[in-house]
This record gives sequence, C-alpha cells and structure tokens, in this order.
Amino acid sequence: MNRVELAAKLVDIPPMRHTPAGLPVLRLQLAHESQVIEAGLARKISMEFKAIALGDIALALARYTAGSQVQVVGFLAPQRQGSDRLVLHIQQLVQVTE
Repeated sequence: MNRVELAAKLVDIPPMRHTPAGLPVLRLQLAHESQVIEAGLARKISMEFKAIALGDIALALARYTAGSQVQVVGFLAPQRQGSDRLVLHIQQLVQVTE
C-alpha cells in the first residue's frame, strides 16, 4: 500500500497551472517537523519536500498562504519515470490552520 498522512507547513505556493485538458495543477513545497521513536530512541525529523495537487484539492490549497499548516493524505510517486526523487501527490486535504 502506498499511503502517506502528514502534517506540514506550506512553504512555497507558486501560481496555479492547468493541464492541456484544463485540470488545475498546483506544485507545492512543504516542510515537516516531528519527533518519532525509532529502535527505542527519539529521532527528530525535519524535511522539505515537493508535493502536487490536482483538481479541487489544488483549488482549495491555492486559497492559502505560505506558513499555513496543513494535514494531507496522498501517495508517493517518482518525480518522473525512472527518477529516484519522490513527490507527494495530495489526494485529500484533512485540515488547514492559517
């Protein structure tokens, strides 16, 4: 199963684009910070990563500004075929805090 649920901060929200078929596309930069327990030890996680939203999710996210906190659900996929860089594809916007 490829499912990711994550709380993150919107770092960069460039202007929305559209596919040739007219579907809204929003490419985002997100930041996540948390602490997890791994092998019995606390580990601090701090990362920035790329995400993409399509359709109604893109329209909803475009209303917010950098610095907003979001909780999203989606899946990971390569940035392009054959790439080892991953992008979070947002399928559900669970919560937003401005």
